[in-house]
Amino acid sequence: MGKGTDKLYITHSEWASEDAFSASAGAGVSKARRGGGHAPFKRLPFNFCSLSLQPFAHPVCTPVGTIFDLTNILPWIKKHGTNPVDGSPLKSSELIKLTIAKNEENEYVDPVTYKVLTDNTHIVALRNTGNVFAWDTVERLNIKGKLWRDLVTDQEFSRKDIITLQDPQNVESRNLSSFNYLKDGETDILDEQKAAGSVNANALGSSAKILKAKEAVAKARAERAQQQSGSAASKAISKTGATGANASKSAASQSGKPTPYNAARFTTGKAAASFTSTGLTPHTSGELALLSEEEYMLKRGRIKAKGYARLDTTAGHLNVELYPEYAPKAVWNFIQLAKKGYYKDVTFHRNIKGFMLQGGDPTGTGRGGESIWGKYFADEFEGPLKHDGRGTLSMANKGKNTNSSQFFFAYRALPHLDRKHTIFGRLIDDPTPSSATLNSLETHPVESSTNRPTPEVRIKEVTIFVDPFEDFLRQKRSEGQTGAAGAGAEVVTQNKRTRVLVAWTTIESPGQVSASADLARELVKAVRLALANI
Repeated sequence: MGKGTDKLYITHSEWASEDAFSASAGAGVSKARRGGGHAPFKRLPFNFCSLSLQPFAHPVCTPVGTIFDLTNILPWIKKHGTNPVDGSPLKSSELIKLTIAKNEENEYVDPVTYKVLTDNTHIVALRNTGNVFAWDTVERLNIKGKLWRDLVTDQEFSRKDIITLQDPQNVESRNLSSFNYLKDGETDILDEQKAAGSVNANALGSSAKILKAKEAVAKARAERAQQQSGSAASKAISKTGATGANASKSAASQSGKPTPYNAARFTTGKAAASFTSTGLTPHTSGELALLSEEEYMLKRGRIKAKGYARLDTTAGHLNVELYPEYAPKAVWNFIQLAKKGYYKDVTFHRNIKGFMLQGGDPTGTGRGGESIWGKYFADEFEGPLKHDGRGTLSMANKGKNTNSSQFFFAYRALPHLDRKHTIFGRLIDDPTPSSATLNSLETHPVESSTNRPTPEVRIKEVTIFVDPFEDFLRQKRSEGQTGAAGAGAEVVTQNKRTRVLVAWTTIESPGQVSASADLARELVKAVRLALANI
């Protein structure tokens, strides 16, 4: 309970402690609120698309039973080529169209027993027909009755064709907290989903009337606000020159700068800090914090272009292809170490025929080496890369999250190393992957006790042909300069137009013009000068 006193009630400090307990949230409440521990469980209803998180209209499912709306998952597959829930590769041809029966109340039901399908129903689908049933129906009438035919279309199927869409005893597949694209912060799924009107009202039943009423009210308010802003603009034109000068300052302050490409999703916190502390200069704007270029680029999936490098060894050349899309930290570490000459004259200290060739340790012992950050960095296992062939380039380590500078080339498929070593590249020598240099290295003589090549095989130099990080930064910087130039020109033009407006409104003021002919001539000159500068 987290009690540390003999009082008959829980104090605030006890409730906020690390071991606080809640009947609804369990132990470690405060830790979970701060982001530690496991994320809270959030269950997605069975009739909701796993991508848009809205009721589906055209349901389809993957071979593992994840349900999507066809109009949402197709653009995602075209852009990413993966399953947004678990990150595994997914093709549009693998999607299975689902046919779910409905009753007169527009509720999803089992087509045989007409029992309503709820979030607590064990639901399955048949792969070859796409028809959806309650598991009880399939178990009693098909499996126990040994009638392996679809109860609706009479088409034959096997036990392998049964796909579980929802299992009340195993709800982890419907847990929103475990969805990959939500954990990665992917918010640019579809533009239509960002709008409030993207909700599928037809699938909401009686709630559709409420949504339509809200939309009508919002539309009426928008039209009324537009009319009021139009009348306010017409009144502003008749204001004095002083008011026009204030308007120019307001226009300059409201013309925002383009958002930097490396802007974070959170602010600098200066507004909150200055509000709570009198020792800080007051800040009233929620300025976004800026990530360093390295922090921005090393997010998985940010850079999709591949890198290319060559290892010049005493036994020949090894040309490799690097994959920053799936292992950005490992690729960045390898490229930066290579550029600073870290791998120059480093030996391959371990060579096991039919297994792998390991190097990257300047000490040549297999116990040294450090990363570009001077410390170990974490493993990167997310993605489709596997040790499925000869020539795979992976990080060597001595346990979980202990990557440094050492790497190894695989001489064959090594599936037992999957999700134990980070794969960040592959040998691309022609003919791939039977490189003449790699073949020579595999048969190179070694010491029987240490597997060290004799004579030594050294890396003369590592040449980086294509650095995807440099290309990415160059592109982002050029885009930022172009956007800044366009925004600056717009601000200058707006200021010039404002000056013309101020001059004209001053001339059209009857009291000013009648005061003096000299004043009128000065104002005409001001207008002509402003027009010439546009």
